Amino acid sequence: MNSRPHMLMILALGLLFPPAALAQEGQAGATRLNLSSDEPIQIESDRFEVDESKNIGVFIGNVSVVQGATLLKTARMTVHYAKSNGSATTGSAQIERLEAEGGVYLKSEGQVATGDRGTFDMKTEVLVLTGDEVVLTEGKNVIVGCALTVQMKTGHATLESCKSGESPGRVRMLLTPESQN
Repeated sequence: MNSRPHMLMILALGLLFPPAALAQEGQAGATRLNLSSDEPIQIESDRFEVDESKNIGVFIGNVSVVQGATLLKTARMTVHYAKSNGSATTGSAQIERLEAEGGVYLKSEGQVATGDRGTFDMKTEVLVLTGDEVVLTEGKNVIVGCALTVQMKTGHATLESCKSGESPGRVRMLLTPESQN
């Protein structure tokens, strides 16, 4: 399994479907997936640390990941590597899990998703974006919850509400119709 195409999936976290699609009981299929495994990935950060004994690589400070039209910004991104013959230092190791934290901002072709933390598990192909508020926007359309989970294999997505004490909370959505002029 090539780790590059799967790494690209984290970049599309929350951007795989239009916000309007989530109106269907808070769940939707991944209707738009604009990933390209043949485009280069540019990663920049203030610092990069590798701990081969723990099989991790950590990008720290002003992390920016760009591939084509997709942009990920976060304060810290940890890459967990599988124990194998590859090296985390050279990027030849198989990626198991990605974690972004310290504010996650994702943008792809007019869609934006924000949250506090994001993860992608390569084995299960499950993306999760969480925070005090997870906000998905496309143009003037906005949907807000606290936990977005996307099953990449099936295209099933769920946005959970923000619970407040004993109150279950609600997923909030604002849809702005297109002008007919």
